[in-house]
Amino acid sequence: MKFYFLSIILIFRSFVFEGQVPNEKIDSFYLENGIKFTIDRPLDFNKKRNTVIVFYALPNGNTTEQTMGKKIEAGDDWHYDIQHIRAQTKFLRREMKRSNLFVIYLENVYKSWPVWKQKNSNYRLVIPRLIDSLTELIEADNKVVYLNGHSGGGSFIFGYLDGVQKIPDLVKRISFIDSDYGYDSSYYTKISSWLQRDSKAYLNVFAYNDSIALFNGKSIVSPKGGTWYKSHLLLHHLESEFKFKKKTTDSLIIYVSQSKQVQFFFKVSIDRGIYHTQQVELNGFIHSILCGTKNDSRRYTYYGERIYKNLIE
Repeated sequence: MKFYFLSIILIFRSFVFEGQVPNEKIDSFYLENGIKFTIDRPLDFNKKRNTVIVFYALPNGNTTEQTMGKKIEAGDDWHYDIQHIRAQTKFLRREMKRSNLFVIYLENVYKSWPVWKQKNSNYRLVIPRLIDSLTELIEADNKVVYLNGHSGGGSFIFGYLDGVQKIPDLVKRISFIDSDYGYDSSYYTKISSWLQRDSKAYLNVFAYNDSIALFNGKSIVSPKGGTWYKSHLLLHHLESEFKFKKKTTDSLIIYVSQSKQVQFFFKVSIDRGIYHTQQVELNGFIHSILCGTKNDSRRYTYYGERIYKNLIE
């Protein structure tokens, strides 16, 4: 397995698909086990700067191109207009001027990380080694890893947690953007130990009240099967060791730990609607990277107007 990933690195360095885009360079490659990774890297990379490597696990049913997003034209698939991770990355690079920001998109042949894990029983070995190998690709003096995912992308993050004895110190941020369907108490010790061991480790969780949401008059998840229930369960577990302050806005209930290491963002529902993709679209990816930092809510508002709309290609 180790030899396999080293071979991937060598091949990758000699063969890339490059999209020539101002201020960014995009390389894409396929692995034999049905994984495609795409690296969005800054053209002004400086190995001396602090480097943030965000692994973004794609939601169910979406391609990398759709996840990146673009300006919608007549006849385009609606999936191109619901995440805009590429444009949000451009905004983040403006705010994080002293850092190199890499975003690595993680897709698979099934367009579903839960299905991919079912088809690959060795996922506990594959996922951590994939993260390690791609991190090694980026030759920076000081680098950190952020694990991020939307929808079924959360299954990839839990797959990573399944494969490590403890969360490595290199991992500084874990973000579940309406994606922690797979959470149960078996993950709590690893998450809690990581947060308590490292004061610079951050966890943020986004969810909406899918427990009452309806589609064509029918429930979309069981009362305990969605992110609303699972996120509250994780919050309840963390409350035994962290003190949280609760605040509300016109549409959000927010819990923030005293250190701002841990934040939960709950989108309330008064119409039993579905707010799954809006949590990404409405500056959610930006907020998942910046919340708890000095740039938290600076020049943008989570669940507000798209701040990145002029950056969409």
